[in-house]
Amino acid sequence: MNIKKDPEKERILIVEDEAAMRLALQDTLQAEGYRVIIALDGRSGLDRAVKEKPALILLDVMLPKLNGFQVCAELRKHSITIPVLMLTAKGRVADRVEGLDVGADDYLVKPFSAEELLARMRALLRRTQRHSKDCELLRFGLVEVDLAKQIARREQQPLHLSSKEFAMLRLLAQSGGEPVPRERFLDVVWGFTALPTTRSVDNYIVTLRGKLGDDSEKPRWIQTVRGVGYRLVTDA
Repeated sequence: MNIKKDPEKERILIVEDEAAMRLALQDTLQAEGYRVIIALDGRSGLDRAVKEKPALILLDVMLPKLNGFQVCAELRKHSITIPVLMLTAKGRVADRVEGLDVGADDYLVKPFSAEELLARMRALLRRTQRHSKDCELLRFGLVEVDLAKQIARREQQPLHLSSKEFAMLRLLAQSGGEPVPRERFLDVVWGFTALPTTRSVDNYIVTLRGKLGDDSEKPRWIQTVRGVGYRLVTDA
């Protein structure tokens, strides 16, 4: 008899320096089938978030090297949209407001129950999955791009986009209209080991705009954010 195993759940990054809390979180998540990544301070948490790209981050506020507010602000500064659930012993309204202002998606004050934590996590993961699906199909006037299948058409005729151009569109779509810095394109599309310059990003954007029929002088869809990078505005 074949036994069907449940599929592994998402990878979750826990950034927590307190050993007892960290172990309790790890045990709770692993018991639910989640794969767990651990970081003991804000700096390593930021590095692991960028490199590992977890589905969700459980982020303590009071951390060595970088606090949770700083970690979250740095992630959002670089257009990293991984959902962040902040965990803290602080219960003041001002602290909750600061966490949300720097880009946290939700806030849970210690002590909390495992059931509430898991419910908040499931809600954030569902929201992210819905947003990801919404970003798969893009429309630019007469152009339609299916990011999942990597197929593009213009007036129902095949339109050739390179793998880098598809990757750039995906990164733009996932930013939810927020600007994507040129350096973020280099990290995600070209990779950490490549050695292109930000000028490479600009050149690819010019070519991509041309293929999509976007006016290079007054772009409608891939808009330049001066001093930062580019943002996406679509018809869908």
